[in-house]
Amino acid sequence: MLHLRLISPAARTDEVVAVLEECPGVTNIVVLPGAAREPKGDVILCDAARESANEVLSKLKWLEHEGSIAVEQVDLALSKAADDAVEEAPGEPDDAVVWEDLSQKVQGDSRMTWAFLAFLAIATQIAGIGILQNSPILIVGAMVLGPEFGAVAAICFGLLHRRWRLIAGSFRTLVVGFAVAVAITYACALVSVWLGWIDLGNLTRNEEVQFIVKPDRWSFIVALLAGAAGVLSITAGKSSALVGVFISVTTVPAAGYVAVALALSDWPEVAGSVSQLAVNILGMVLAGTATLLVQRRFWPNVGRRSAA
Repeated sequence: MLHLRLISPAARTDEVVAVLEECPGVTNIVVLPGAAREPKGDVILCDAARESANEVLSKLKWLEHEGSIAVEQVDLALSKAADDAVEEAPGEPDDAVVWEDLSQKVQGDSRMTWAFLAFLAIATQIAGIGILQNSPILIVGAMVLGPEFGAVAAICFGLLHRRWRLIAGSFRTLVVGFAVAVAITYACALVSVWLGWIDLGNLTRNEEVQFIVKPDRWSFIVALLAGAAGVLSITAGKSSALVGVFISVTTVPAAGYVAVALALSDWPEVAGSVSQLAVNILGMVLAGTATLLVQRRFWPNVGRRSAA
């Protein structure tokens, strides 16, 4: 269930309530006349099944400008009325994509913040150390730590809805983020070379992680599967599934390999790792966009009204 807090101009409160009463899956409707101060108006509270959220939000979209709409997840609802509302709403909760919620999520994840740069730089450095130490465990840890899938998902959403500014911003976040992460890791690796801690031999004795610089058809297939699974985990609110996505693709390890190979002037390895990075991002974008398209057009009662 989702909990909605609406602020409506007093003159249009009856209109809002009528919409809520007509939509299947909406229950626990409460009206508090004159309770809102900023913006001024009536406060309307209700609970809605996820499957009904798109219809409610699309019909009340005007409140975004004339009042306010706030939505939050209800973790526990002990109510027969709520259970009946979920049964009344068409479809299954896990299949429902609340498009407004997804839009806000991907826009937030696509921003280039200091936290994003820090996580990506740390993950890339861990990956670089894992490559030098021939340690798959460190490689997996770097995969989990990398924050790049949020920007990938934002590109998928932007392609679906033709939001070119979102696509451009997300792509810039990826490019600048990986450039900064590779530069920092390259500098650290270069210092290690000067200190005599590492040499070209480290890249010839890392059989366990050679898959990072050898992209093939399986790399692209895995990226496609990971992109589809990642988008599904976001739209269904299954954040635990994202961990599997992170450790399926080698974007961060490939960036770490680029930095280390650059420091050791191993150009064939640089080319291989850059190719792996590109293959993974391309595969995730294609599969993620296709998954969103299927959810919008073919899955029953998933965002058809609000998408229109």
